[in-house]
Amino acid sequence: MPQPTFDQMKEGDEITPVTQNCDSQRLVLWAAGSGDYYQIHYDKDFAQATGLPDRITHGALKHALLGRMLHEWAGEKGRVQRVACQYRGMDMIDKDVVCKGVITAKRTENGKNLVDLEIWTEDPSGQKTTPGTATVALP
Repeated sequence: MPQPTFDQMKEGDEITPVTQNCDSQRLVLWAAGSGDYYQIHYDKDFAQATGLPDRITHGALKHALLGRMLHEWAGEKGRVQRVACQYRGMDMIDKDVVCKGVITAKRTENGKNLVDLEIWTEDPSGQKTTPGTATVALP
């Protein structure tokens, strides 16, 4: 991907999305890396006993995927300054988590060219499950 620059960006521009299938292997690897072993993420019977239809993707994994999307979009010379999100919906195991973002503002502050974004994850039906905001510094 070519390096995005501050001058190229404008409000309303969408950034390159990232799609990640969150199968059982990904959830187990995330649990091992994060230490989040809550059974709703890997034990189907336990998850269903709590009222869920199946296992769900870790919220922090979705947060990390949003960070990955921003990092990949910002390129080698860009820097992710801030990422924040809220866990508002569940993403089920074996489904794609789609990360998207749109530029909401541009500004120069303390010598940095900053781009503010609305970011979110979507489930396969297009429902936003993890809305958030971010700021990225671009050359």
